[in-house]
Amino acid sequence: MTDLILQNPLTPHYFWMKKALDQALIAFDQGDVPVGAVIVHRDRVIAEAYNQREMLQDPTAHAEMIAMTQAVEVLQSWRLLDCTLYVTLEPCPMCAGAIVQARIPIVVYGTADPKAGACHSLFSITGDLRLNHQAAVLGGVMQEDCRAILQEFFRQQRALGKK
Repeated sequence: MTDLILQNPLTPHYFWMKKALDQALIAFDQGDVPVGAVIVHRDRVIAEAYNQREMLQDPTAHAEMIAMTQAVEVLQSWRLLDCTLYVTLEPCPMCAGAIVQARIPIVVYGTADPKAGACHSLFSITGDLRLNHQAAVLGGVMQEDCRAILQEFFRQQRALGKK
């Protein structure tokens, strides 16, 4: 049953994750870690972003952070209620903290991040009951596609002698 939800191209989660993956491809083409994010508010995309750390030389320029900034501008509120964040890679601690602060109620990610994931893998910031807000999190949507673009990016980086 879970695979029907996570991998079925007829589900809304698949549809929105495909849009996030399109954003990740832009980051890939620009030489940045290919992570893409989309924020949906009431069945409408209000923000689309991709990692821009290399381009902006900014350690905070993660796809999620840029998308949240765009969404705040659209909604004219720092509270991103009634929104769902779709992101190709499990959010890191910085992004997970911002998700909680922005009151985003739902996060859907593609592939887990065993080295920095802060929703399930290393930490559970988005679900920590000690915080005054939590987000429901669903991982594994289009997992193989999201993982494959990251693996290809890092394979190419290693071939070029980069970390």
